[in-house]
Amino acid sequence: MRVFIRLFFRLVRLILTPFMLLAEKLSTPKAIQRSEAEQTAVDAACSQLALYQFRACPFCIKVRKEMARLGLNIAKRDAQHNQQHRSELETAGGKIKVPCLRIATANAEVQWLYESADIIAYLQQRFAHTSATAQ
Repeated sequence: MRVFIRLFFRLVRLILTPFMLLAEKLSTPKAIQRSEAEQTAVDAACSQLALYQFRACPFCIKVRKEMARLGLNIAKRDAQHNQQHRSELETAGGKIKVPCLRIATANAEVQWLYESADIIAYLQQRFAHTSATAQ
């Protein structure tokens, strides 16, 4: 019985994934506009960040849409299909749970931020004030 339940949910996920990714593509907002200097500073700050994600996870999609809205070039790491990223997430972050934002600080400390709402709040607090206007 357990095998049939797993197969059922895999089938549902297989069917829904393309629709979720299409909906993400169609509903992703345009990036806010910044001056060249502001965007360079934001890109430099984003080089210290990495988002561990599953491609079709609705909470990951929510975070990626906010990243797009804020115009952030954060590295995305597939923790579902890439075993190296998955084991990094588990060993350094403590658990395999996505989305997870890896934040490296200037003094070589690393913070792992889980929960989509917390990640979005962090990104908005850190990067929204550098924006000029929306497109």
